Amino acid sequence: MASASALDIHVRQVSKSYGAVAVLDRVDLHVQAGEFLTLLGPSGSGKTTLLMVLAGFTRPDSGSILFGTREVIRLAPQKRDLGMVFQNYALFPHMNVAANIAFPLRLRKVGAAESAKRVEAALDMVQLAGYGARGIHELSGGQRQRVALARALVFEPRIILMDEPLSALDKQLRELMQLELRRLHEKLGTTTIYVTHDQREALTMSDRIAVIDKGKLAQLDTPQRIYSKPNNRFVAEFIGESTFLSATMTSGVCRYRDVVIKADGAPLRDGRCLMMIRPEQLQIVDGAAMEDMNRFSGRILGRVFQGDTMRIEVDLGDGDIVTLRVPANSAGLQSLPADGGTITLGLAVADTTLLPDEG
Repeated sequence: MASASALDIHVRQVSKSYGAVAVLDRVDLHVQAGEFLTLLGPSGSGKTTLLMVLAGFTRPDSGSILFGTREVIRLAPQKRDLGMVFQNYALFPHMNVAANIAFPLRLRKVGAAESAKRVEAALDMVQLAGYGARGIHELSGGQRQRVALARALVFEPRIILMDEPLSALDKQLRELMQLELRRLHEKLGTTTIYVTHDQREALTMSDRIAVIDKGKLAQLDTPQRIYSKPNNRFVAEFIGESTFLSATMTSGVCRYRDVVIKADGAPLRDGRCLMMIRPEQLQIVDGAAMEDMNRFSGRILGRVFQGDTMRIEVDLGDGDIVTLRVPANSAGLQSLPADGGTITLGLAVADTTLLPDEG
């Protein structure tokens, strides 16, 4: 739920080049007031450059950026009324925790009594009450991250930008902080834009995800849609694990070899296409025909135990190999033939995604 002061952000035809390299290529993006939107992409995709453009640290070559109805493209960073959390936290080592958090208030000439009150409230918000007098060197990585967040929130900005703030944390703490950041966002209702290259982090935290590829917006959608209905092969490969089978679309009918493939959604144009298969969507079925299933038969090549699941490789013939996952418990393994044995797999029509073959 958006707070009363949360702002929409409109990015319109923003471009940025360094020499002959186009880092951002006519990017259009609308971030809704109170939304948690993640910019996701590989290194060099342009996601951090876009965040720096929004923050005012990088001037684009062309385009427009509106915070609400206010054009900010020429505004200095300190005049954009936004909070920023950097990858390295950018805390002042010579100041204690309270002084670090109070720094934005000092710049805004907030009085001492009011500043102290806001700092205490910010510390409480990030679950660091009583830590104000500690030195930065006395804090753990997770605590430093919370101080950086408190400093970004203390002056009550309407927009918060975060540049991979959890990348330096270990896996367990990182996953905990993902949930805490999401909880805090829901409590405050600010408009938040978050940069990461970690797909699971993006799926966990976001209302919507903007996948960036080579300076362009490849797809903008909810985590569920990004994962289950990607626009193209790049998005499908970058988000989750996928296998692609080459198929043919003719007059609205898709065929993999001689088998008609049923899929939800509008058919693609005639020609070559790709059938995307997620390992967890495949099911082991018997030989009976099933209206709501596309079926494939193959031979088990091998299996790998991965804790909660068993990863199985199945050879469909002609060089096509797919992967499925089954629960690594007695029930999940009972129906599994031995290596080298034949197996029939089912893929629900609702889970069948066809993509254009851009190769």
